[in-house]
Amino acid sequence: MGSRDLEALSSEISECRRCPRLVAWREKVAREKVARYAGDTYWGRPVPGFGDSEARLWVVGLAPAAHGGNRTGRVFTGDRSGDFLYRALYEAGFCNQPASTAKDDGLTLFDLYVSAVVRCAPPDNKPLPEEYAACRPFLEREFRALSRLSLVLALGAVAYRELQKMFASVVSGPRHSFPPFSHGTFVPASRALPAVLACYHPSARNTQTGLLTPAMMREILGKARTILNEPHPLP
Repeated sequence: MGSRDLEALSSEISECRRCPRLVAWREKVAREKVARYAGDTYWGRPVPGFGDSEARLWVVGLAPAAHGGNRTGRVFTGDRSGDFLYRALYEAGFCNQPASTAKDDGLTLFDLYVSAVVRCAPPDNKPLPEEYAACRPFLEREFRALSRLSLVLALGAVAYRELQKMFASVVSGPRHSFPPFSHGTFVPASRALPAVLACYHPSARNTQTGLLTPAMMREILGKARTILNEPHPLP
């Protein structure tokens, strides 16, 4: 497991057409571009994960933005959520530059892999239950391929919920007991699973209203760094 598995999985994800509603929506958005991106060529396909195949930290969000990842082809790239997230990751030492604008902009992630629980941009940012279920095997395969993983950062209540479902499908016997989602919730690692840390999603609505501030994001990533630096057996 490792880089080859993730490369093969990324290729498979980018060709997926399992969900007719999402296929129709992502392709419609790619054809009928908003004015500010009228000159861009949209990706218009499912968006794979991205980052270090040896990562100990896995950041998991909800889904690509219609004019972000669905346009650029890279998760959290080219939208306000990504601007906020990658700036914070840069300040915490998890990447080499504070901005992510295009798939070929030179961004490199350190000890970090980033993905989402749904790989296509959904209408109104609201995937259907069957669409979450269709994408869950991709999440599971990423989890298995990230063999050095020790911490998962769930961005938002939906990612937190979907990670619980994914973990339930890959682990037999005793597993994590997850408390209700709240910003800063921490679930310690077990013998079978990595630790989980919860954070509000860096959506434009959350950051513009102050529900999630740069200081709050710095605190979460500082906690993540501390957890990674603590000696503990890998799952």
